[in-house]
Amino acid sequence: MVNISESLDSLIEELSSLPQIGRKTARRLAMFIIKQPKEKVEKLSKSLIDVKEKIKFCRICCNITEDDICKICSSQKRNRNLICVVEDPQDVYAIEKTNEFKGLYHVLHGRISPLDGIGPEDIKIRELLGRFDENKFNRIEELILALNPTVEGETTILYLQKLLKPLDIKISRIARGLPVGSDLEFADEVTLAKAIEGRISL
Repeated sequence: MVNISESLDSLIEELSSLPQIGRKTARRLAMFIIKQPKEKVEKLSKSLIDVKEKIKFCRICCNITEDDICKICSSQKRNRNLICVVEDPQDVYAIEKTNEFKGLYHVLHGRISPLDGIGPEDIKIRELLGRFDENKFNRIEELILALNPTVEGETTILYLQKLLKPLDIKISRIARGLPVGSDLEFADEVTLAKAIEGRISL
């Protein structure tokens, strides 16, 4: 195949390195960018640089923020006795969209995965434990473990349960089961088993 443009090939290469972006999609995005006015491309470029320069981790919950402490941790309207532990910042967005959870968060930035060489020291578990020392006067009463239902997620939950047991606080996990609008016949065995296990009284 003839190399039409080195700069275009370079852009396609960079775009295809993004998660869930294949080479075909990367080529389409690159062609779209070529057709845009220079000002719009400069604006996109500036947004990318800004996000890299300004985004950091919240000193308390490790969520992404532009400030030392994120807006959720600094809000006086949140229940400070309740912490929801999640794997990634996008999990915070997903839970916040429900408008149901009014507590605080802790973002682990990953999960324990021995096969990938990721141990407890590679994620933000030390920071989570540090929050109990800082909250002597404002006691954390419950931790909700909202990790993904994967082998690594389960491994991380078991590790946290064992680690936090001596602290004598309530530890719960989000319910798992069938999504609204789905049919039983199409559910996999694990999802169906979790739905039966997590049944509620009527």
